[in-house]
Amino acid sequence: MKKLFTLLLVATLFVACDDKKKSDNEGHAAMIEASKNGALKTNNEPAVIGSAYMEDRSINPIIGGDLNTQKVWLAYIQAHNDRDLDKITAINTTDWEAYLPDGNVLKGPDAQTELLNTWFKTSNPKWEVSWMITNNSKNEEGVMDQWLTTGNNLSDTDEEGNETVQHQVHDIQFVDGKIKRINIYDRLKTIE
Repeated sequence: MKKLFTLLLVATLFVACDDKKKSDNEGHAAMIEASKNGALKTNNEPAVIGSAYMEDRSINPIIGGDLNTQKVWLAYIQAHNDRDLDKITAINTTDWEAYLPDGNVLKGPDAQTELLNTWFKTSNPKWEVSWMITNNSKNEEGVMDQWLTTGNNLSDTDEEGNETVQHQVHDIQFVDGKIKRINIYDRLKTIE
């Protein structure tokens, strides 16, 4: 009888663990599905993942954003690696701008094309995406802004064959599925 009771207890534990695993897998799948078209939702409310401070110091919540912006960014990076200036321009809005780590500002796709054309002729930059986070928040006018923050590694070989690696963070604003603004922050790879 004792053996039967022990066997029954072990069988019950196996079933309970298996049900827990199925439940966890179903929950994970549901979270992925819920996030495909925007933020994960709890009680039909967007998941608040942070805060945006306005000029008047009021706070707007930052919520999880549209995962489709990740696809746009990956296509943009691939176009850079392929040196496809037409595709890069097609992904930008006409009022595109970039704030570079050295303090310079590029305004308009033509300025970007000129910079990239020169860069591609004198070196061999390649980008690799490490991570991406989508987010949305209302701006000062109360309009929902769509952003993607992403970590990327930039390796570059100059004309003399010297290679550098930079870790970059790009904060990208999207409007109607196109890139409007990029803020770029970087540091050289750590040498130990």
